[in-house]
Amino acid sequence: MMKRIVIGFLILAPVMLYGQYNRPGSTDAQFLKIGVSARGTGMADAYMAAVGGADAAYYNSAALPWVKGRDVVFTHTSWFAGISHDFAAASQNLDDIGTVAVSVTALATDEMKVRTPLQPEGTGETFYAGNYQFGLSYARFLTDRVTFGLTLSYLNMKLFRDFSADAFALDIAVMYVSDFRGFRFALQIADFGSSIQYVNESYPLPTNFQFGMAMNAIDGDDQKLLISFAAVKPNEGEPQAQVGGEWNFQQMFFVRGGYRLNHSTATWSAGAGAAFAIEGIGLRADYSYSNYKTLGGSHRIGVGIGF
Repeated sequence: MMKRIVIGFLILAPVMLYGQYNRPGSTDAQFLKIGVSARGTGMADAYMAAVGGADAAYYNSAALPWVKGRDVVFTHTSWFAGISHDFAAASQNLDDIGTVAVSVTALATDEMKVRTPLQPEGTGETFYAGNYQFGLSYARFLTDRVTFGLTLSYLNMKLFRDFSADAFALDIAVMYVSDFRGFRFALQIADFGSSIQYVNESYPLPTNFQFGMAMNAIDGDDQKLLISFAAVKPNEGEPQAQVGGEWNFQQMFFVRGGYRLNHSTATWSAGAGAAFAIEGIGLRADYSYSNYKTLGGSHRIGVGIGF
């Protein structure tokens, strides 16, 4: 029964979203669109079917049951205009019970001056603005090949002093993994939730429907080439897509690249990473660069620990 409800909801989601008008800038909490993984953004965020760590709490919670044991990830993004973007997540596989994860995302400005028409150079006061997301995820196997996951998030957006807003969001996802070259297919509706209200103005969340596929085009013992595709239909604009790839040698050294389609500013991305184990503890380090045309580029660094 639960499987039918979830699949039915995910089938109806794109129908509802495609009925939305093209209204750029009509939603709030835009920080939810910023990729949180150095590995994923190195593949231009064509990642929802390829994710393999605790960062699945953001990209696709249905991938969490495939993550064995415990996994912890941290990512820092150098965003534009001196803004920092940070993400942390931890997951725990509880076998037959399922997998749980917690995650935190923070987008924060540097220190800014309070300016007024009478004191355009500053009043002597300073302030910070920030957006925050706190997520709790749960996922489990529905069959030996199909998984289901959901993430409930609390959002807080603070602009200045008493100008803040709160909201709740829900992500629901399903995923299928085959034994043919690691082929994976995933569906997700993300950021479905309450509106955000500042004073008398109210704005919806950037709800979107996503699907993705990934498989190993080269599946050798020493090296693999993962090809991945993802598409997203936001409730405020036209559909977008991402294609990406990751080549690895002996699961230790990784080179990545990707491209975004039908995006107004983002274009290509590239990255690299390394992974190794010390006394049963898996360690990962990743870097990515994403190009945004006239805006410039953003750099990400991430680390992961699996045990």
